Amino acid sequence: MAGLIRRSQTGSGRHNFDLPGAPLFRSTGRKTGEARALWQQDVYRMIQRRAAAAGIKTKIGAHTFRATGITAYLKNQGTLEHAQTIANHASPRTTKLYDRRSDEISVAEVEKIAI
Repeated sequence: MAGLIRRSQTGSGRHNFDLPGAPLFRSTGRKTGEARALWQQDVYRMIQRRAAAAGIKTKIGAHTFRATGITAYLKNQGTLEHAQTIANHASPRTTKLYDRRSDEISVAEVEKIAI
C-alpha cells in the first residue's frame, strides 16, 4: 500500500470494483461521483475512528484485518496454499507472517510451567 490501496480499471477508464484486486476501501469523488481507492492514510484514520467508537483501545489498521482473515481461514481448516492465493502473496513465508494462531496460548499450556 505505497500510496493508493490497489485500484482496478475497466477498459473504458471507469473503475470496476468487482474485479480481482479491486480496492477494499473506496470512495466516490465529490465532483465526479466516480469511485476511487482511498489513500492509505485515510483508511488508517477511518479504522482508528471506528475502533475508538467501538471502544477498542488497541491500535489496529488494515493489516489487522488481513491477519484476522488469514488466521480465521486457517483455523477453519483452510490450507496455507489457499490462504496465500487469497492474500495474493508470492511466498507462503509472507502468508505465515499473518497467521496469528500461535498467539493464542491456552491456560493448560501456561500451567505446564513448573518452577
